[in-house]
Amino acid sequence: MAIKIEKKIKGYNVVKPEDKAPAAVAAAPVKEVAPVAEVIQMHESLERPETLVGNTYKIKSPLFEHALYVTINDIVLNAGTPHEQRRPFELFINSKNMDHFQWIVALTRILSAVFRKGGDVTFIVEELKAVFDPRGGYFKAGGVYMPSIVAEIGAVIEQHMKSIGLIHDPEMDESTKRLIAEKRAAYEKAAAKPAAAPVGAHPVSDAVSPEAPAADSHTNAAGFPAGATLCAKCNTQALVLMDGCQTCLNCGYSKCG
Repeated sequence: MAIKIEKKIKGYNVVKPEDKAPAAVAAAPVKEVAPVAEVIQMHESLERPETLVGNTYKIKSPLFEHALYVTINDIVLNAGTPHEQRRPFELFINSKNMDHFQWIVALTRILSAVFRKGGDVTFIVEELKAVFDPRGGYFKAGGVYMPSIVAEIGAVIEQHMKSIGLIHDPEMDESTKRLIAEKRAAYEKAAAKPAAAPVGAHPVSDAVSPEAPAADSHTNAAGFPAGATLCAKCNTQALVLMDGCQTCLNCGYSKCG
């Protein structure tokens, strides 16, 4: 086949057969890989044993017509050894009230999945206790304030984790206990002290009788003075005003340090 040369020849080289290189293979186009989230496996997956041990807790809230029953089952690790431990494995919530069936089922499945992942699952407690109901919270038996029903479920999980040794409550030292007892005694004594009779009042008819209980000497549902308000630290109605400072008679918290 004849080739027509249309340009001026300025030089030439003789190409031998061995100098001929194979034709370059065209590079295949590189496909872009979609970004993938980094998944950290916290624990090896465990199969559910045939039998689990657990506890059931009853929640009676004014926000619900019927009570909730929270069952937390634990898996026993290193059974029969000095290193035996119980860890939450699954959670169930049962109630006659079907109005909130969807979110209750969703919550139980998510919490059970987190439990089975392993690792440090104690963070769940604070996450649930921080949920507030827009309609307002309520006081449970003992005078402890619950901002929502979800928060009380978190409190139940916390109670269970404490019972199996997963959460350890810092113990109050003896000096703090004595200080709280002294402050409570001083507050109750001051509250029970009868007010001074007005000038010209009859000493018998108008003065407060020593046998009659003072109005402020009664206690609230938590067993603390009736005038106590809610403590921001322990959520208990035990915060009283003493010497110009708000002091909690339950946990010792004070706004004055």
